[in-house]
Amino acid sequence: MHAKKDSLPASILASIRSRKKRLDAAHMEARPRGAGTLIASYNVHKCVGTDRRFDPERTSRVIHEIGADVIALQEADTRFGERTGILDLGRLERETGLIPVPVAGMAKAHGWHGNVVLFKKGLVHDVHQVKLPGLEPRGALVAEIELEEGGVLRIIAAHFGLLRHNRAQQARTLVDLINDRHEMPTILLGDLNEWRLGDRSSLNTFQSAFGELPPAVPSFPAGLPLLALDRIIANRKGIITEVEAHDTPLARIASDHLPIKALVDLKPAGG
Repeated sequence: MHAKKDSLPASILASIRSRKKRLDAAHMEARPRGAGTLIASYNVHKCVGTDRRFDPERTSRVIHEIGADVIALQEADTRFGERTGILDLGRLERETGLIPVPVAGMAKAHGWHGNVVLFKKGLVHDVHQVKLPGLEPRGALVAEIELEEGGVLRIIAAHFGLLRHNRAQQARTLVDLINDRHEMPTILLGDLNEWRLGDRSSLNTFQSAFGELPPAVPSFPAGLPLLALDRIIANRKGIITEVEAHDTPLARIASDHLPIKALVDLKPAGG
């Protein structure tokens, strides 16, 4: 008889084992939050959960649970027509202190092509709405935020397309945008829809502006995350902590993506 071979790739098996360890440790006390600005990215899937229920209240509870100082949301508006916003931003502000970065010309939408950036404290100096190339309507929202703890951080919140060659074009558009602007600490975050790793990844385009990409963190599908579709990438080494998924019982059902998060510290080591 021949030994039975694993039917799943080693990377997927490793993700499943890692997931089991996280679930086994879920009853343990959460780690205390470190110093810095907590940033997060969350594809809210138009507030439709894995149970197929449309439940904006549940989505808001996950956002509250994350406790981010700055968070980028994807699919926070309806997809077609006037792209009406589907979250109660007023209530979210009252309960979490998060307010949206303003966008121009979108009367009913929360953001730009479904991208919304919310922040708690600080000042917004500059906002740009970038249309990304490709067959699907996609965009990125760029905002420069003066943080309460000091320093200015450029946030690029994006949602890339489903086609690989479009993702490569979209990555190049953002790299060109960064190169055309004055240099500052920059964080790219969002659903970049790229499951390929290594040389085949369309995200390799970012290396000229961001350097070597950090390790991928599986975030999709939420019930058993195997693919690292969501990313947080910094253009300066050492300003963000290790990216991790916000993996809770509520987050596993509220969307088909888990949120991801990291801490940003713009202060130099020893400063």
